[in-house]
Amino acid sequence: MRYELTDLRLFLAIAEAKSLSGGADTVHLTASAASYRLKNLELALGVSLFKRESRGMELTVEGELMLKHVRSLLAGVTRMHGEVSGFANGLTGNIRLLANSSSLNSFIVPSLGRFLSANPNVNIELEERSSNTIEAAIAGQEADIGIFAGSSTSASVKAARYAVDELVIIAPLHHPITENAAVRFPAVLDLDFVCVSRSSSNYVFLRDMAKLAGRMPRIRIHAHTFDAALSMVEAGVGVCLAPRSVAAKAMQNQRIAAVSLSEPWALRELTLVSRAESPISPFVEQVVQYLLDDPIVAATRDPS
Repeated sequence: MRYELTDLRLFLAIAEAKSLSGGADTVHLTASAASYRLKNLELALGVSLFKRESRGMELTVEGELMLKHVRSLLAGVTRMHGEVSGFANGLTGNIRLLANSSSLNSFIVPSLGRFLSANPNVNIELEERSSNTIEAAIAGQEADIGIFAGSSTSASVKAARYAVDELVIIAPLHHPITENAAVRFPAVLDLDFVCVSRSSSNYVFLRDMAKLAGRMPRIRIHAHTFDAALSMVEAGVGVCLAPRSVAAKAMQNQRIAAVSLSEPWALRELTLVSRAESPISPFVEQVVQYLLDDPIVAATRDPS
């Protein structure tokens, strides 16, 4: 039985993306190379790990069991690497944080910039993930802290309400859609969209919500960052689904406009989770508290 860590990382990426091509993009492989590696992994194990269906790649019963073990194994490898590298470099604390794109771009990066500047002996590894994968990753000890849209459902994590945000349609100034105070999501699917990268949790969410409406978004361009996407919107390329907090500065400078969505999912409750069972290092506790106490973040939980 022979396979490599790359095969296990690919398996995990495909399971989370529910797509061979999406998983391949995550681990920087071509679709053909990913297909070859997956077939070899299944041959080595003697079982099929996925059911290939029209809606994507679904895990088999064997695949679900494999996923549990792979998450635990890769988490151990990550911790080993971080601890050994940290010792070699004289670092005192190493923390891994997973977050969806909205919280990452809206709140986390500015908070951590201030924290790291004040705490030179702490290193933080940031990774963007889709919200629906983050809690399981923390419970599986892949990382120390996770922040995602939605509520916590796992007894294996400690959860706290992190922030409240709103997904809105960002449009050029004077675009016809800005004449509305709020619109239903299906109504904007006739418009051209500017999106962040295909691997972004923001784009995956847009695509999934469009599918639920029986449509596919009309994408003119994928930008690599929200800032680039907002610049494209300002230039009149199309509209963008984005958190209001991400667009706040550009809106204040009257570069773009925002229209609310009359959808229950548009209001985003962001949850912070850390592991409940394993002893948490003082550095992790310190970062958790710093993130929760950031005045800008705290203000969203209590706007009054």
